[in-house]
Amino acid sequence: MQFLTNTNIDFLGGRKVAATLSIVLILAGIVSLVIKGGPNLSIDFRGGQIVEVQAVPAIPLDEARAALERAEIGVQQVQDFGSPEEILVYLDGEADLGIEAGTLTVTEILADAFPDRSVELRREEKVGPKIGEELRRAATLSIVIALSLIILYVGLRFSAVQFGLAAVVAVFHDVLITLGIFSLINHEISLVILAAFLTIIGYSLNDTIVVFDRIRENMGMRRKESYASVLNKSINETLSRTLITSLTTLFVAVVLFIFGGPVIHDFALALTMGVLIGTYSSIFVAAPLLLVWYDWRTANRKSAKTGARPAPAKVGN
Repeated sequence: MQFLTNTNIDFLGGRKVAATLSIVLILAGIVSLVIKGGPNLSIDFRGGQIVEVQAVPAIPLDEARAALERAEIGVQQVQDFGSPEEILVYLDGEADLGIEAGTLTVTEILADAFPDRSVELRREEKVGPKIGEELRRAATLSIVIALSLIILYVGLRFSAVQFGLAAVVAVFHDVLITLGIFSLINHEISLVILAAFLTIIGYSLNDTIVVFDRIRENMGMRRKESYASVLNKSINETLSRTLITSLTTLFVAVVLFIFGGPVIHDFALALTMGVLIGTYSSIFVAAPLLLVWYDWRTANRKSAKTGARPAPAKVGN
């Protein structure tokens, strides 16, 4: 199925604008991460205790926070969870409260402070600091292994290391921008979000490989055309497939975001951003990196022979 045929868009002609946009988004995310001292890790990675309670009528968050802080039980954060009646309370990992003791403390404090409210336990979780540290190491290792295997797989498949490096830079670009956006909007990074990041890596890689496959085919059939022209034609020829795949995945992610409820909200948000950014990077990051590699390699070869640098490959069809 194709709804776009015979497109002739000069994607590589806009590579400088796309590069500027990517750099701005990445720098904004990095600045946010530096200011906040790193990503906002959930108790999955930092250790601690989380208690979800329901209060009817709703307790204002600032009043609930003040009551819990007066009790000195190691409160990290108090926020609502999908509705004003649902309250999430994060406790320090060093608080050394048993899960039952911590839960009873939170519910009793709120019930005593607000006797006109009905306070009920909804959920309780606890992760020790040591487990959180092990999960952080495992998460970092999983991403490093995934990126390493991508370089190996794509490099072997296309018999050229530049394809593997371009694919890794593209997926790293996608994850870094998504992580930066989560930092800017102050959302937590949990195991669920890590799963979303790995899903984004797989999705973006799959889309990039489709474009790379067409580039490899056209390199054999269009030997008389410039390298930039081959890249542009390849992107245009796969554009219909790219958009159909992206839109169908995006529709599912958006529906999950809107109707999936607070438990899956952040996962759907990360997936939605990942689909949009991954589609963008397959066109405006991965392919232009191949052109940069080609220009650099050609310049070195010419310099070795004549000592003069050639003009960059002409963009256009």
